Amino acid sequence: MQIKLVILDRDGTINRASDEFVKSPEEWHPLHGSLDAISRLNHAGFHVVLATNQSGLGRGLFDMAALNAVHSHMLKTLAAAGGRIDAIFYCPHAPDEACACRKPAPGLLQQISERYGIDLAGVPYVGDSLRDMQAAQIAGCVPHLVLTGRSSDVQGQTLPPSFPAHTRVHADLAAFVDHLLGDASSTTPT
Repeated sequence: MQIKLVILDRDGTINRASDEFVKSPEEWHPLHGSLDAISRLNHAGFHVVLATNQSGLGRGLFDMAALNAVHSHMLKTLAAAGGRIDAIFYCPHAPDEACACRKPAPGLLQQISERYGIDLAGVPYVGDSLRDMQAAQIAGCVPHLVLTGRSSDVQGQTLPPSFPAHTRVHADLAAFVDHLLGDASSTTPT
C-alpha cells in the first residue's frame, strides 16, 4: 500500500513570502488557516513533506543555523496547532548555480520520491508560483496553485499558458485541503 502524501512549498503557501527572504523565526508568519490545514491533512492520514527553494543560503543572506531556527519555530508552531511536517527538502543554491534541485527543476521532488520509495504520479504538490507548478508537472505530481503568495495577482483570471494545463487553483492551503478531503466547490478549475 502506497502512503498518502502531500508535498507543499513553504513561503507563500504555509507562511508569508518576503522579497527580503525569511531569515529568522521572527520573520516567519503563518498564513491564515495554513497550520490548521496541515493538521487536517495529518488527521486524515496524509504525510506532509516540504519542497522549498532556499536560495538565501547560496546568496549568503542567512546560514544553516538560521534556516534550522526558522524550521524549528515552524515545526513547534505547527505542533501546537496539532499538525506535523514529516520531512523538509530544500535547495540551498543561488539561481545562477544551475543545480538540479532548484525548482522548476524536479530534483527536490525526485529526492522525495527516492526517500519514500514511491512514484509521485498523482501525488498533490501545492505551491504559489509557476516554478512550483512546473516542477510538479515534470515530477508527475498533480499541480495545485494557491493564490496566497507569488500568484496572488492571478485571482479572478485564467492562468497564463505557461502554467501546466491541468493546474488546479485554490484560494489558499485551507481551500486545497477542503478540495482534497472532499469539498470540490472550493476549487476553481482552469
